[in-house]
Amino acid sequence: MLTPNQHLLIFTDLDGSLLDHDSYSWRAAQPWLDRLAAAQTPLIIATSKTAAEVAPLRQRLGLQQQPFIAENGAQTVFPAGWREAPLHAGATYPEICAILAALRERTGFAFQGFADADDARVAEWTGLSPAEAHLARRRAGSEPLRWSGTDEQLAAFRTLLALHDLRLTQGGRFHHVMSRQVSKGEAARRLVKRLQHRRRRPLTTLALGDGPNDISLLQACDLAVLIRGRQAKPLALPGEFPGRLYRTRRQGPQGWSEGLDHFLSNGGSDHE
Repeated sequence: MLTPNQHLLIFTDLDGSLLDHDSYSWRAAQPWLDRLAAAQTPLIIATSKTAAEVAPLRQRLGLQQQPFIAENGAQTVFPAGWREAPLHAGATYPEICAILAALRERTGFAFQGFADADDARVAEWTGLSPAEAHLARRRAGSEPLRWSGTDEQLAAFRTLLALHDLRLTQGGRFHHVMSRQVSKGEAARRLVKRLQHRRRRPLTTLALGDGPNDISLLQACDLAVLIRGRQAKPLALPGEFPGRLYRTRRQGPQGWSEGLDHFLSNGGSDHE
């Protein structure tokens, strides 16, 4: 049976997974966080949040010695002890915002991004405090959007973005625009190679997530926990997933803990 250990690498989404979608609390997951810390099992955040948002949160979660993936893979940040600069993938934030402004002027599509709002408006959209919203607006390589157009316009918007080598992915609250080659999964693969080289041995990988923007992350790992989300239609991993998949019955940090119970306490191996 798989148990928490130093050679197990766990990637986790935040909002709607480790963190409650509404309250941002991780209280229900704290027993597992303590257990992973005691076993020195690396827990790596992979989120749509910015590096500025994750830094203080990582401290409160006791994960400051671990790297993390921000902005859906646009940035990978390493612990201070590694003495490595953050990795940036894809287009820069000013480049993305310039393209979005030009497309909106050309098409008249109704959407708003964080660049179009101040801290107070982003706080209203997210439920964050104004100070936290300010950190959410310190972006490097992705832009969250509130889409107000039709589904047909959204499909056309995706096509136009692709012409600029950009793509749209859906998170728990927003659509996110980023470079086409950027994803949580690609960032996780790069990070696993880096860690395996540092440790000089293979690592078993497990990922937990609840949204469409987590699919690439789940596909990149050996074990995947698809946490029950708020989508009307259950998510599915496209194609053949060679690993082991577990779908939780509960949401948020309760579902997060359920997934770890399945793989690390019960030795579960069935696809559900």
